[in-house]
Amino acid sequence: MKATTLSLAAGALLLLAGCQQGTKFEDVKMGQYNLLKQKGGPTLGYSPTSGVRLLEKDGYKFKDLNRNGKLDKYEDWRLSFQERAADLAAQLSDAEIAGLMLYSAHQQLPAPAQGYGASTYNGKPFAESGAKASDLSDVQKTFLKDDNLRAVLVTKVPNAQVAAVWSNNLQAYCEGFGHGIPANNSSDPRHETSANAEYNYGAGGDISQWPTALGLAATFSPELVKEFGQIAAKEYRALGITTALSPQVDIAMEPRWTRFTGTFGEDPKIVADLGRAYIDGFQTSTGDAEIKDGWGYNSVVAMAKHWPGGGTLEGGRDSHYNYGKYAVYPNKGFNQEMEGFTKGAFHLDGPTKNAGSVMTFYNVSYGIDPSGKNVGESFSHYIVTDLLRDKYKFDGIVCTDWMVTADNKAIDSFDGKCWGVENLTVPQRHYEILKAGVDQFGGNNDKGPVLDAFQMGYKEFGEKAWKTRIHDSARRRLLRQRYERLLGLSRQP
Repeated sequence: MKATTLSLAAGALLLLAGCQQGTKFEDVKMGQYNLLKQKGGPTLGYSPTSGVRLLEKDGYKFKDLNRNGKLDKYEDWRLSFQERAADLAAQLSDAEIAGLMLYSAHQQLPAPAQGYGASTYNGKPFAESGAKASDLSDVQKTFLKDDNLRAVLVTKVPNAQVAAVWSNNLQAYCEGFGHGIPANNSSDPRHETSANAEYNYGAGGDISQWPTALGLAATFSPELVKEFGQIAAKEYRALGITTALSPQVDIAMEPRWTRFTGTFGEDPKIVADLGRAYIDGFQTSTGDAEIKDGWGYNSVVAMAKHWPGGGTLEGGRDSHYNYGKYAVYPNKGFNQEMEGFTKGAFHLDGPTKNAGSVMTFYNVSYGIDPSGKNVGESFSHYIVTDLLRDKYKFDGIVCTDWMVTADNKAIDSFDGKCWGVENLTVPQRHYEILKAGVDQFGGNNDKGPVLDAFQMGYKEFGEKAWKTRIHDSARRRLLRQRYERLLGLSRQP
């Protein structure tokens, strides 16, 4: 794969360690964006078309991302990650926090004229619009600006160059309004030879091609899997992608399950070892590419899935569909099913320590919740807070799988997957997910039901307690997703 244009993630929180006196500046044009190089300080990437201004203070320059003419803490790269994330989270409105909780539906470049993911370009289908494949669609402009969405799932792209230019356009657009928060582009696994389902829809394109996860597992080699992760991460960064919706560390105990080939197999130890290697490969930057604690310019956040383990579907049926909603655990297999996380993704050998994100699944973990509730795992306080947050001390981003809040129309239809809460309204489902402890809603571009859920929280818990709850998710979203470490300039592999 070759990307002839570097991808720009115009990092609102780009930070490099070390400040010295006697700063000199050099502003270098790099095509779609500029690099401001300063001796003793970080190199800042910015778009000359976004309207962002540069401030000078104490002999250094900073990006005035909210365009208020002063240096806010979150704009000051000399401060700690925690200080900056906390300052920005405190400035955000409810509508902006709701936007940070959204994770887009699948985005294809260019957008199709009809069907799933359809959009227009300046009101016309792509073929009639005169637009480029790298231009933002009308739907993308709407969810970025009106809904404040900043997590975008990218699927099919014509080639690497289009993907990189589109990513630059996307980041320049985001830099131009609000608090200048950059987008976090992500991908389902895309290194397989062909796409055969919605969960690998971007596979088989302009990128190196590898076996499925099960094929990698057949090597019994953590070293090879880690090397794959390192190569894949560099390619993702060249495409403008900073989060991998992988690996799938489910223990595949049911061989009839259609997702079996996306796992590392049925042996918990092998799954833990290979999952650990995969995440270390994706997340760890070394040498000149490292910024701090293993994170840097070659790092891609891994979203390990599917908590607490999705490989025990009843009869091998798949919980993407109504007829496969239940996970069952014979012989007390629930704890074993979690070992891809508890002994793998949460215990990395590398300096990033644990997977940056976790995705819950659609399953109803039948009979597991001590309260007697049988609801989809995203709706379960026991699964998300009691186990993941409290017992296993995970403080990263937790995201639902896609479309768990939407209505399901038929037993075999591929639409909403609101298992166990079918009788609730869409805003009520969002509220139950927030109460469970989840941070993001996969496949939702619309902030409306999230804001409705906020009002329910204020009514039940009071303003102070609910503000704390939603700001906690905003803090994780800004800090744990490593904006300040990841969203700088990608380098070509």
